[in-house]
Amino acid sequence: MQQLPVMEHFYTIQGEGAHQGRAAYFIRLGGCDVGCVWCDVKDSWDAQKHPLIEINKLVEAASASPARMVVITGGEPLMHPLDTLTESFHKAGFTTHIETSGAHPLSGSWDWITYSPKKFKSGLPEVAQAAHELKIVIYHLSDFVFAEQHAQQVGKDCQLYLQPEWSNRERMMPAIVDYVKKHPQWRISLQTHKYLDIP
Repeated sequence: MQQLPVMEHFYTIQGEGAHQGRAAYFIRLGGCDVGCVWCDVKDSWDAQKHPLIEINKLVEAASASPARMVVITGGEPLMHPLDTLTESFHKAGFTTHIETSGAHPLSGSWDWITYSPKKFKSGLPEVAQAAHELKIVIYHLSDFVFAEQHAQQVGKDCQLYLQPEWSNRERMMPAIVDYVKKHPQWRISLQTHKYLDIP
């Protein structure tokens, strides 16, 4: 059975985006080569720091929770082949969600793709076209231009979200609110799990 480097896995509430507020089992894979300077999980970057766990063990752990939604995040999860992972979770009755920068080719079969491209490493067009939601982290005012550039790359039914970078949220929120009021095709995403003080 395939093994993946796992930084952590846990049952919680999805805090962001279109599925915010839903119970979900999160699996954070180790390994990332995007290098966001404001990343809040830099410990995930080095895949070799994290134990290799068999996919069936992850499915078993997630199945002990009552929810049937699994979220694969990182790090950058698409650094790893994920076809067996999603196949195993689908067989166990889960819907599969991924949060990715799109910097690596898409693998796996996904019920929901959150595409969150970063300036530090470009996302791939194939990921942009497959995305169900586009989430742009707003750290500087220039990120609104970045957001609009990427909104042109996703499909017409893709939901558009602007999310303040946590450490800069108080400074950027007024600008985000004003921007969404002027451009209502966008929505605001908040990291509600941090406000609620849950993982």
